[in-house]
Amino acid sequence: MVEGKIHEIRGWAAKKAGLEVEPWSYVPRPLGPNDVEIKIDYSGICGSDLHTLKDEWKNSICPTPYPAIVGHEIVGRVITKGADVKDLEEGDIVGVGAQVNACLSKECHACNRGLDPHCPEMVVTYAGFYKDGQQSHGGYAEAIRVNSAYAFKLPESVDPKIAAPLMCAGTTVFAPMLRDGVKKGDRVGVVGIGGLGHLAIQFANALGAEVVAFSQSPNKRQQCLDLGASIFVDTSKKEEVDGIRHTLNYLFVTADCKSEQYNEFFSWMDFGGEICLLSVPPEKLAFQPIDFIASEIKLTGSLIGGVEVIKKALEFAGKHNIKPMVEHFPLSKVNEALQHMEQGKARYRIVLDVEY
Repeated sequence: MVEGKIHEIRGWAAKKAGLEVEPWSYVPRPLGPNDVEIKIDYSGICGSDLHTLKDEWKNSICPTPYPAIVGHEIVGRVITKGADVKDLEEGDIVGVGAQVNACLSKECHACNRGLDPHCPEMVVTYAGFYKDGQQSHGGYAEAIRVNSAYAFKLPESVDPKIAAPLMCAGTTVFAPMLRDGVKKGDRVGVVGIGGLGHLAIQFANALGAEVVAFSQSPNKRQQCLDLGASIFVDTSKKEEVDGIRHTLNYLFVTADCKSEQYNEFFSWMDFGGEICLLSVPPEKLAFQPIDFIASEIKLTGSLIGGVEVIKKALEFAGKHNIKPMVEHFPLSKVNEALQHMEQGKARYRIVLDVEY
């Protein structure tokens, strides 16, 4: 690769449904006046990558367009910028999350409210399509071109080697906490102590909330307490679960829970509490209207953070020393890394070291 003059971008792509990727190259879209080109140093593995590679969202979100290079937790440095880019310079260390484009117009019904992930011109980092029909490809590669608004300069207090998961996992859990005003005195539950959950504990604790961590793995108890949880609930022990019933103001669900599990979740909530879905189970969920009427509980979800939310998430993480726990694999061993994550062995995020 010649810096600033990429004709093809090399990466690792899936060519069919499954967890195997292989070397593959593509010609990137032309660098626009508001775009930057980034040499990738680190690329996180997100659960969304696995769902996309296996085409598990074909019936709920969209089918995977193969070949596809996934990866939307990216850290690298700017090597080329378009003529109209003012806020970034070549050499800047930046992060890229799950979105690479939106119109960002004041006339846009979504963008003018800071909801650019819902913009009609929104393009996801991989397996998406621009208006011209060009497919977007992600971070399991040597480089990427994105709208400069979606390349975020990292605060000096954030270590680039572990920052990649903040671009998706960190922002995903922080966005609804920011939106809903989680604050001191709230009791916040976190289900699924993994890639998202371990960051949700840290963000909620830094916001001043009392954090309750739920897991069926008792060996995670001390780690959750060290991360900032006030209470650890072993969900296999009835007496521990009974001790928190009807006490939560918020519950953030970061695992792919089955529909019947939500009946239990409802019993954990205080009246008027909120359950927020942060993962996308491959199957449909079913509820009875009385579940909501009797409890006055709200069930909501959160997509990804827009431009301003990501900036705030990075600043907040740097200020409060919120750090993803990561394992590093070289990109050349990406298939081993994917299997490691598929088997539930990651503690708690995997970051690929990209070297070309």
